Order: sequence, then structure tokens, then C-alpha cells
Amino acid sequence: MRIKSNWFKEGRAHTPQEISDALAFVVSRIANNALNNTRQAKFEIEAGPRYFDFLAEFLIFLILSADRIAYRTLSEADRQIFTGNLANRVAETYAENRSRLLVGDLKQCKQDFIDLLNQRAGEYADFSYDENGPSYAFYRYLAYCIGGIMNDADSGWIIDQIISFEAPEAIQMVDKTLRGLNETEPRQPRRRRASSSGD
Repeated sequence: MRIKSNWFKEGRAHTPQEISDALAFVVSRIANNALNNTRQAKFEIEAGPRYFDFLAEFLIFLILSADRIAYRTLSEADRQIFTGNLANRVAETYAENRSRLLVGDLKQCKQDFIDLLNQRAGEYADFSYDENGPSYAFYRYLAYCIGGIMNDADSGWIIDQIISFEAPEAIQMVDKTLRGLNETEPRQPRRRRASSSGD
């Protein structure tokens, strides 16, 4: 999966809101990629409530991971702006898709997502996340939450899929994206290779 993780405008420091705006789009793509990978691995996640419940858990895991990464470099005030805006933007996109496809109330879908995020924030707070990334327990709690929405046949097997593959890959992409978005120098366009001639 290819993601945009650099700015193309003139070099300058970007605000926590600008960075979280850009990250919100990437986070949604990463969660969708994890869902598609899991479905391709033959786990039963049909289009419906389970589909969106999986997305909600994975999106929340990524928001809380981004918050832990931001803790290393941002002031408390900037971190609150960053995480609050990221959560709000991701919730808006999630609620828009869920309400449209499952015919639900947009505002209620967004509020349900925020309520679950607040609940999970307290639960994930028990697990460590250092400069090397999330602890095993941090990953395992995501797998536990997703296992709870799967059918009986998949609930046990999904744990390895999440811990061994989807979650670590997703964290790498979030970390890479944030490193790129925090750079002040714009990305240089690739030079085209000179074509060879027969002369």
C-alpha cells in the first residue's frame, strides 16, 4: 500500500491541525487496507455491521497509536489539538460511510464512534507504547476487541492475523507518515531518467 507522507509545498513547520488533517485521510486508508487483507485471508467479514465494527476498532487503535507517537514531540496543548482533530476527522469519515451504507443517523454514528474511542482510550491506557512502538499487550488488546465482533469460527484465529500481520504493518505506516508530515523541507520531485538514444 502506497501512502503520501510528505508535503509538496514550500518548507515550513505545519500546525498540529494541518498534520492531523493529513493523517486522518491516511489512517482511514490504512484501516481499510487491514480490513481488505483480513477478508482476503478468508475471515468472514461481510458488508454490514461487522464490517464497520472492525473498521471502528482498527481506526481507534490507530488514533490512540498516533496520540502516543505525538506525545514524544508535541507539547500537551499541541497534542490535545492534534489528537482531538484527528479523532474528529476520522469519526466524520467513518460516520458518513456507515450511516450511508447501513442507513443510520449520521450524528448518532459519529457519537457512537467517539463514545467507543473514549472507552477504548481508558482501556489502552494500561498498555505501554515506547520509542520502539506498542507493547505486545497493546497489539493483543486490539486483537481481543476485534475477536469479540467475529463469529465463533473466526474469533480465535483472528488474533494471530491481527498481532502478526495487520497491526504491526499499520503502525509502521502511521509512524512513517508522521515522520514525513513533521518534516519542514518539501519533498523533492523525482528526476526523470534521461532516455538513451541510438546516436
